[in-house]
Amino acid sequence: MSALWVAGLLLLVLPAMYAALMLRLRQAWQALPSIMPCPPVAEPVPAAGPLFSVLIAARNEVANLPNLLHDLARQSLPPSQFEVLLADDHSTDATAHLVAEAARHCPFPLRLVSLQELGPAAGTGKKAALQAALQLARAPWVVCTDADCRFGSDWLRCYAALVASDPTVRFISGPVLLTGPATVWQQLMGLEFAGLVGVGAAGIGRQHPTMCNGANLAYQRAAFAAVQGFAGNEHLASGDDEFLLHKLHAAFPGSIRFLKSPAALVSTAAPATLGALLRQRVRWASKWRHYQHAASQQLALLVLGANLALFLGLLLTFFQPALWPWILAAWVLKLGADAWFMTPVLRFLNRLHWRRWLGLLQLLYAPYALATGLLGLRGSYVWKERQL
Repeated sequence: MSALWVAGLLLLVLPAMYAALMLRLRQAWQALPSIMPCPPVAEPVPAAGPLFSVLIAARNEVANLPNLLHDLARQSLPPSQFEVLLADDHSTDATAHLVAEAARHCPFPLRLVSLQELGPAAGTGKKAALQAALQLARAPWVVCTDADCRFGSDWLRCYAALVASDPTVRFISGPVLLTGPATVWQQLMGLEFAGLVGVGAAGIGRQHPTMCNGANLAYQRAAFAAVQGFAGNEHLASGDDEFLLHKLHAAFPGSIRFLKSPAALVSTAAPATLGALLRQRVRWASKWRHYQHAASQQLALLVLGANLALFLGLLLTFFQPALWPWILAAWVLKLGADAWFMTPVLRFLNRLHWRRWLGLLQLLYAPYALATGLLGLRGSYVWKERQL
């Protein structure tokens, strides 16, 4: 066999492995059960107490909180069935004042938890804020979202439907959509993020959960306590979602679910600039070296390897033009697998038109993923006006 054939086959190995994985993930996505919101409760029973404690960590979110509180106020789940605890992480704007005023007239129980008032022992950051709010939560289930998120009126009812129908569930991951002006930039970011959502959901469906998003998830308080919550990674600013997912999967195999319902969709604004995007992704990448979960490590390496193989193969054609049929085959294989997997995911998100940007995203993805990965290994970044 000639050296050209060997080089060509080597360039095809990782894209072929990636394509095989995407085929399995598509099957898992398709097999996920669709969740319908539970029927409205005509006569809530106050003595039963709230079913959900909604926890929100906020820092300088005065511009976004009115929309969030509006969406919570129009939940179809009766107000007696949920409470909201908003943890203020040392905001320097009017976040605390806004929440205190809203608590006087909103239809559901709303409490402000101030890390500044709790003192230095409470710590700083999202995990500290969630932990402080959790200590005051009264419901058996915790639902988490972010202060800059939006959702529909049946958001909590979808969680209630899944909890009521499956007594074995301990952790629920919900779908998240990036929104913004319909520019190429925003659609590229949305497409990449949709891929993460789809892969995370399919992994849960295969009983190999790898990723989720803290903007839309829920967990049982008793299960959180059983695995000692954030213990072991509380020093990391990121990972309040995925480290907990991995711990609960290890402690309670088969108890993780994905909330596959358009009514459960949470939307959040895409980063406005390239700098904001890189800061967000570097924050996410900073937790990768702390993973103890083999499936997540293997997935990250395969995705990065397949994308680098395509990028390097494209560069090699300038020096070895005879390799172009192999490189073309690798690109067709990888992009075909992406399109096959992403089509039902994008249809679920009502963003099927984003599929046209798969080729452009592929060109940009390898250097972008490599840069964020290397910067994440450095472990230092700026987030929420803090050097971390």
